[in-house]
Amino acid sequence: MTSVPSDAVLARLERLHPRVIDLSLDRVLRLLHRLGDPHTALPPVIHIAGTNGKGSVAAFMRAMLEATGRRVHVFTSPHLVRFHERIVLAGREIEEPALVALLERCEHANAGEAITFFEITTAAAFLAFAETAADVTVLETGLGGRLDATNVVTRPAATVITPIALDHQAFLGDRLAAIAAEKAGILKPGVPCAVAAQPAEAAATIMDRARALAVPTRWEGRDWMVAATTDGMHWQRAGRTLALPRPSLPGRHQVSNAGVAVACLDMLPALEVSPAAIARGLSRAVWPGRLQRLDTGNLHRLLPESWELWLDGAHNPAAAAALADVLSGWRLAGPDRPVHVVAGILQSKDPGRFLGHLAGHVASVVAVPVAGSAAGLPPDAVCRAAAQAGIPAVVAPGLEDGLRHLPVTHPAPARVLVTGSLYLVGEALRRNDAATSEAAA
Repeated sequence: MTSVPSDAVLARLERLHPRVIDLSLDRVLRLLHRLGDPHTALPPVIHIAGTNGKGSVAAFMRAMLEATGRRVHVFTSPHLVRFHERIVLAGREIEEPALVALLERCEHANAGEAITFFEITTAAAFLAFAETAADVTVLETGLGGRLDATNVVTRPAATVITPIALDHQAFLGDRLAAIAAEKAGILKPGVPCAVAAQPAEAAATIMDRARALAVPTRWEGRDWMVAATTDGMHWQRAGRTLALPRPSLPGRHQVSNAGVAVACLDMLPALEVSPAAIARGLSRAVWPGRLQRLDTGNLHRLLPESWELWLDGAHNPAAAAALADVLSGWRLAGPDRPVHVVAGILQSKDPGRFLGHLAGHVASVVAVPVAGSAAGLPPDAVCRAAAQAGIPAVVAPGLEDGLRHLPVTHPAPARVLVTGSLYLVGEALRRNDAATSEAAA
C-alpha cells in the first residue's frame, strides 16, 4: 500500500494542467474510457448547474434523500479545508487511503497527458462512485455546464439550474444569455429539470434550450412557489402544498435553494421522498462556510467574548446581494450591532461591485490577502474599492491581524464577517481549528 499522502498526489496532478485551458470533454472522456467508462455505471444522477447556490442545493438534496434511508454519493467543488470534502461515498467523506489509491489509478491511466485538475479529479470521483454501492448520485458542475467535466453523464435522472448571474466571464461569456447557454448545456432530451427564479435574459435562453430538447421543466414562480414563513417555509405547486421547517442554512436565499431542491425531488416520484423526510432533511442539511458562525476555536478567541465571528463564501455580486439581504435582516432582528467585514477577493472578481452591495450594511472593511491562492487581489486594491463604495477600510497583513485590529479600533460589541472568497473562508476554517485539520491530514 502506498504511503504517499493525497496532497502529494494532488500536487502531481496539478502539474498536468494544459498550458491553455480549452473547455472540452475530450480529455476527460479519453481518461474515463481508459478507466472502463465508470461514468456509465453510476447510481441515478441528479445534475446541478448554476452560478450561485449549487452546493447548498446539493446539501439539501443529500439530506432529504438520506432522511429516507438512502445512500447518497455527492460530488462538489471546491473544497474548503481538505480535498476529501469533494467526494462523499454513500454518505461518508472519502477516506485517505481510498482517495490516494483512486488518484494514483487515474494518474497511471492518464499516462502523463495534459489534463485539467478538475477533469482528472472528476474522473476519480466517478470511479469511486461506480465501485461503491449507493442509491443516488448528486453531482455539482464545476465551472459551467455544457463543457464541464461532469457533463459526460448523458442520461441523468433529473437536472437542476440554480440562479444564474455574471461570473467566470473569461470562460463563460460576459452576457447572461451566454452564461445561461453554458449552464443549460446539462439539459438532456426528456430529462426533467427544476429551475430556480432567473433573470429574464437567462430564463429566455434556458426556455429555448428546454423546448428544443423536449425537457419537462418546472419553474420557480410559474410552476411552484416557495416562501419563508414566521416559523419555517411554505412550498406549493398545483395539487401539492408543504408546510416545512426553516432550512438549517440561514438566509432568505437558502429558502429558494431549499425550494428548488424540493421541486426536483417532486419531479421524481419514483424516489418517494415523503413530506416528513423532506422536513427532516431541510432541518439537518450541513454546508460549511455559508453563513457559518464560529463559536469556538483559534480565530474565535482573538475577538472579545461579546463579539460574533461569521464566515460566508460569497464571491460574486449576486452572492453579495444575497448577503446584504441577510445583513439587513440582522439589523431588523436586533440587537443592532455593527458588522465589520474581513475581505479577501480574487483577481477574477470585481471588488467594487461586490462591496457596493454591502455598502450601508457594514461599518468597515479590513482587506487581507487570500492565503493559499496566487490569484488573490492585492489588499490595497480591495481597500480602494471599499473606500469608493463609501465603506471605511484598512489593510491588514493577514487574517489574524485583521481580527486583532477590529476590537482595538471598534470597542463596541460587533459581528465580524469573513467573506469575499471561498479560499479565504477555507483558510479561516483551517486556522480556526488548526489542531483538528492537522490531525486529519
